[in-house]
Amino acid sequence: MAPEAPAHAQAFIGLGSNLGDRLANLQRAVEMLASREGIRFVKSSRVYETEPVGPPQPDYLNAVVEIETTLEPFQFLGACLQIENEMGRVRTERWGPRVIDLDILTLGDERIDEPDLQVPHPRMHERGFVLLPLLELTADPPLPGGRRLKDLRLGPEALAGVRPFAPALHPA
Repeated sequence: MAPEAPAHAQAFIGLGSNLGDRLANLQRAVEMLASREGIRFVKSSRVYETEPVGPPQPDYLNAVVEIETTLEPFQFLGACLQIENEMGRVRTERWGPRVIDLDILTLGDERIDEPDLQVPHPRMHERGFVLLPLLELTADPPLPGGRRLKDLRLGPEALAGVRPFAPALHPA
């Protein structure tokens, strides 16, 4: 009997960059994701320019991409971290500037609460720069604590400072 093919999980990844050629950094990250074994690029949101969270620093470009993966959660995290490392990400300051940031927002129906991996991303529903592009890709994303978007009371300030910047990203 042939082994079962690994199940495909739908995942959403938040991308951010505020150092160097920000748009080129996002594009390169998408291409690197799409080239990894066990990861299939599906689609991307538009790119948004956003004000930074944290210490004073340049504005970010952000997008969300939908992928399908056959990787186990920590393998998937490892692939994202490897891309960050290959692109020159240096972790010196929490919420500090970065060449690239890849955040796993959701991973199928997984609920993971480990020190190195929390899915759904614990702060995704608090950040307009995640919600706006994510809503371009899915109308009702799973949120932390089992909540749904309809359960949130978002005021206009939730999306303040999030400005359209560029069309959707695509692998080359």
